[in-house]
Amino acid sequence: MKKPELLDFDQERIRMLHYTWIAFFITFFLWFNMAPLASTMLDKLDWMTPEHIKILAICNVALTIPARIIVGSLIDRYGPRKIFSGLLIVMSIPVFFFAFGNTFMQLLVSRLILSSIGAGFVIGIRLVADWFPPKMVGRAEGFYAGWGNFGSAFAAMTLPWIALELFKNYEDGWRYALAINGVVSFVYGFIYYRVAKDVPEGKKFVGVKKTQPFIATSWVDLVQLVLWSFPLVGALGALAWRLSNVSLSDTGEPFISEELLYIIWGILLLVFLAHIGKTLQVNIPLLKKGFAKKDRYSFSSVAALNTTYFANFGAELAVVSMLPVFFESTFSISPTMAGMVAASFAVVNLFARPIGGVLSDALGNRKKTMLIYMCGITLGFLAMGFINAAWPLWVAIAVTILCSLFVQGAEGATFAVIPFVKKNMTGQISGMAGAYGNVGAVVYLIIYSMVDASTFFYILSAGAAFSFLFCLIFLKEPEGSFADEHVEDVVVEAH
Repeated sequence: MKKPELLDFDQERIRMLHYTWIAFFITFFLWFNMAPLASTMLDKLDWMTPEHIKILAICNVALTIPARIIVGSLIDRYGPRKIFSGLLIVMSIPVFFFAFGNTFMQLLVSRLILSSIGAGFVIGIRLVADWFPPKMVGRAEGFYAGWGNFGSAFAAMTLPWIALELFKNYEDGWRYALAINGVVSFVYGFIYYRVAKDVPEGKKFVGVKKTQPFIATSWVDLVQLVLWSFPLVGALGALAWRLSNVSLSDTGEPFISEELLYIIWGILLLVFLAHIGKTLQVNIPLLKKGFAKKDRYSFSSVAALNTTYFANFGAELAVVSMLPVFFESTFSISPTMAGMVAASFAVVNLFARPIGGVLSDALGNRKKTMLIYMCGITLGFLAMGFINAAWPLWVAIAVTILCSLFVQGAEGATFAVIPFVKKNMTGQISGMAGAYGNVGAVVYLIIYSMVDASTFFYILSAGAAFSFLFCLIFLKEPEGSFADEHVEDVVVEAH
């Protein structure tokens, strides 16, 4: 009897897929290891307040946006194996500092640094794309992302048990539970370096010879690149503004003063201008020389994929953050029951995201698959906007899960397209699209703090509808995305 392909470990590419989703799983387990233990930390640390937890939660996503951009560039330069191994090893350090931190400043700095581990996702996208033929990339990427993403849900399900049961005889059991995360990450980083390979035997890794900004292959694309770079910095400015509205004491004194907020905005502006200056310095000479037709790609497709990940992954992070409270308040159910309902939105990732990749492979048209999913998200969130106490609970749950199937399936469909836009820039393109997922989460969570739940769902629906229209107009069906073998890209270099 023939083995299911995903269990056929005699195939080296299947082994690479499993090694890599486990690495991604560990990064998400670490990234979301605070929330399940937040109430325990409040109970055990007599100086900690709910306001401290709010600030730490914000810091947990703060550096993910720039980290995904930077890591995306490093992948294309050094290869995913080295970068993934390095990330797992280096990020174990702030885990230990957070686990055994005794002051708020120690916890804040370590959490801020640890937020960079959210960049792990984009690394495996490049490795998996290089190991599987184009016609199978969608399902492979979907499996990688879906099972890796489950790390956040697994953290929520297991960490409280580890802290309160496995270490129940220890006053600081929660610290040991977190420290175990760091040990696992540190050890697996070395294991991954030993067992993983960037590309199959006999193939050459196609990347760039030095880390550089995005290369645009037309003047119009360069303008788009500059415009689409701004929200990546703007989201960090929005996070700083959100922190300025959080106070740490009864006096109402903000965590970030108005003066400090303006300083942060000024620094972000300087960083943005420096980035744009470097981008223009690299791109203008290349554009003056001109690019052969075979070397060009459409940045409009990159922009379209930015909108899809903004509207699907950004929405997922935002919705998971508010669903427990929404169901508890709307249907007057227990917090435990509300938590189980909210968890269903994330657990669906195990199969919804792989299905998105499978359909992108099977339907023979990746753009059409993307459009179907974005339409589904639009209708799904629109339906959720009508949920109220008069609905039977099971119907509300069914609508929520159906919407989740489209949201997370669209994430799989997005990364079934990305490896075919420009192969040797897959890391950078993955990094930008991935960063836009976090930009979406920041924007949507800020909006949620200003509107009621129904309006929030309508806004999510409008965001997906905008992405649908943008993809309809600007997303190009990638060439060669159903071939039996990869067609190697020509490396574009700045000199």
